Amino acid sequence: MRDLTKYRLERSKEFLESSKVMLQLNFLKDSINRSYYAIFTAVRALLAEEEVDFKKHSAVISYFRRNYIKTGIFDVALSKYIGNAFKFRNDCDYEDFVIVSRAETETQYNNAVEFYEAIKKFLESADQ
Repeated sequence: MRDLTKYRLERSKEFLESSKVMLQLNFLKDSINRSYYAIFTAVRALLAEEEVDFKKHSAVISYFRRNYIKTGIFDVALSKYIGNAFKFRNDCDYEDFVIVSRAETETQYNNAVEFYEAIKKFLESADQ
Protein backbone atom coordinates (compact mmCIF):
# COMPACT_ATOMS: atom_id res chain seq x y z
CA MET A 1 0.00 0.00 0.00
CA ARG A 2 1.38 3.37 -0.96
CA ASP A 3 2.18 5.94 1.73
CA LEU A 4 -0.58 8.35 0.71
CA THR A 5 -3.15 5.55 0.62
CA LYS A 6 -2.07 4.32 4.02
CA TYR A 7 -2.11 7.84 5.46
CA ARG A 8 -5.61 8.54 4.16
CA LEU A 9 -6.91 5.22 5.45
CA GLU A 10 -5.46 5.95 8.88
CA ARG A 11 -6.99 9.42 8.76
CA SER A 12 -10.35 7.89 7.87
CA LYS A 13 -10.12 5.69 10.96
CA GLU A 14 -9.34 8.77 13.08
CA PHE A 15 -12.48 10.44 11.73
CA LEU A 16 -14.46 7.34 12.73
CA GLU A 17 -13.06 7.48 16.23
CA SER A 18 -13.89 11.19 16.45
CA SER A 19 -17.42 10.50 15.25
CA LYS A 20 -17.90 7.89 17.94
CA VAL A 21 -16.68 10.25 20.68
CA MET A 22 -18.91 13.06 19.41
CA LEU A 23 -21.86 10.65 19.40
CA GLN A 24 -21.12 9.58 22.97
CA LEU A 25 -21.01 13.24 24.01
CA ASN A 26 -24.29 13.86 22.17
CA PHE A 27 -22.70 16.30 19.72
CA LEU A 28 -24.78 14.87 16.92
CA LYS A 29 -24.00 17.31 14.14
CA ASP A 30 -20.28 17.02 14.82
CA SER A 31 -20.58 13.23 14.77
CA ILE A 32 -22.32 13.39 11.40
CA ASN A 33 -19.56 15.62 10.07
CA ARG A 34 -16.86 13.19 11.20
CA SER A 35 -18.76 10.18 9.82
CA TYR A 36 -18.93 11.87 6.44
CA TYR A 37 -15.23 12.67 6.48
CA ALA A 38 -14.42 9.07 7.43
CA ILE A 39 -16.23 7.94 4.28
CA PHE A 40 -14.86 10.70 2.07
CA THR A 41 -11.28 10.13 3.21
CA ALA A 42 -11.61 6.36 2.72
CA VAL A 43 -12.63 7.03 -0.89
CA ARG A 44 -9.65 9.35 -1.29
CA ALA A 45 -7.42 6.54 0.00
CA LEU A 46 -8.81 4.36 -2.75
CA LEU A 47 -8.21 7.07 -5.34
CA ALA A 48 -4.63 7.55 -4.12
CA GLU A 49 -3.88 4.02 -5.33
CA GLU A 50 -4.80 5.21 -8.81
CA GLU A 51 -3.01 8.54 -8.39
CA VAL A 52 -6.35 10.29 -8.97
CA ASP A 53 -7.75 13.17 -6.94
CA PHE A 54 -10.23 16.00 -7.27
CA LYS A 55 -10.75 19.32 -5.54
CA LYS A 56 -14.55 19.00 -5.28
CA HIS A 57 -16.25 16.49 -3.01
CA SER A 58 -18.90 15.88 -5.66
CA ALA A 59 -16.20 14.90 -8.17
CA VAL A 60 -14.68 12.38 -5.74
CA ILE A 61 -18.13 10.88 -5.12
CA SER A 62 -18.97 10.78 -8.81
CA TYR A 63 -15.67 9.06 -9.66
CA PHE A 64 -16.21 6.49 -6.92
CA ARG A 65 -19.71 5.72 -8.15
CA ARG A 66 -18.68 5.50 -11.80
CA ASN A 67 -15.54 3.41 -11.28
CA TYR A 68 -16.35 1.31 -8.23
CA ILE A 69 -20.13 1.05 -7.88
CA LYS A 70 -21.30 0.80 -11.50
CA THR A 71 -18.53 -1.71 -12.21
CA GLY A 72 -19.69 -3.92 -9.34
CA ILE A 73 -16.48 -3.68 -7.32
CA PHE A 74 -18.46 -2.39 -4.33
CA ASP A 75 -22.07 -2.95 -3.36
CA VAL A 76 -24.56 -0.25 -4.33
CA ALA A 77 -25.28 0.27 -0.62
CA LEU A 78 -21.97 2.13 -0.37
CA SER A 79 -23.18 4.58 -2.99
CA LYS A 80 -26.22 5.28 -0.85
CA TYR A 81 -24.07 5.64 2.25
CA ILE A 82 -21.80 8.25 0.72
CA GLY A 83 -24.72 10.13 -0.82
CA ASN A 84 -26.64 10.26 2.45
CA ALA A 85 -23.54 11.19 4.43
CA PHE A 86 -22.79 14.03 2.01
CA LYS A 87 -26.33 15.39 2.30
CA PHE A 88 -26.46 15.09 6.09
CA ARG A 89 -23.05 16.73 6.46
CA ASN A 90 -23.99 19.61 4.17
CA ASP A 91 -27.26 20.17 6.00
CA CYS A 92 -25.62 20.06 9.43
CA ASP A 93 -22.69 22.27 8.45
CA TYR A 94 -24.40 24.87 6.29
CA GLU A 95 -28.12 25.04 7.09
CA ASP A 96 -29.59 26.88 10.04
CA PHE A 97 -31.92 25.19 12.51
CA VAL A 98 -31.19 21.65 11.34
CA ILE A 99 -32.17 19.02 13.86
CA VAL A 100 -30.85 15.48 13.64
CA SER A 101 -31.90 12.60 15.79
CA ARG A 102 -29.64 10.28 17.72
CA ALA A 103 -30.95 7.39 15.58
CA GLU A 104 -30.00 9.20 12.34
CA THR A 105 -26.59 9.98 13.76
CA GLU A 106 -26.02 6.39 14.86
CA THR A 107 -27.04 5.19 11.39
CA GLN A 108 -24.56 7.57 9.79
CA TYR A 109 -21.82 6.35 12.14
CA ASN A 110 -22.59 2.67 11.51
CA ASN A 111 -22.67 3.25 7.75
CA ALA A 112 -19.31 4.99 7.96
CA VAL A 113 -17.83 2.03 9.86
CA GLU A 114 -19.16 -0.40 7.23
CA PHE A 115 -17.87 1.83 4.43
CA TYR A 116 -14.42 2.13 5.99
CA GLU A 117 -14.18 -1.63 6.53
CA ALA A 118 -15.14 -2.34 2.90
CA ILE A 119 -12.51 0.05 1.54
CA LYS A 120 -9.86 -1.23 3.96
CA LYS A 121 -10.55 -4.85 3.01
CA PHE A 122 -10.39 -4.00 -0.69
CA LEU A 123 -7.11 -2.11 -0.34
CA GLU A 124 -5.53 -4.84 1.77
CA SER A 125 -6.53 -7.55 -0.70
CA ALA A 126 -5.21 -5.48 -3.62
CA ASP A 127 -1.93 -5.04 -1.75
CA GLN A 128 -1.25 -8.78 -1.56
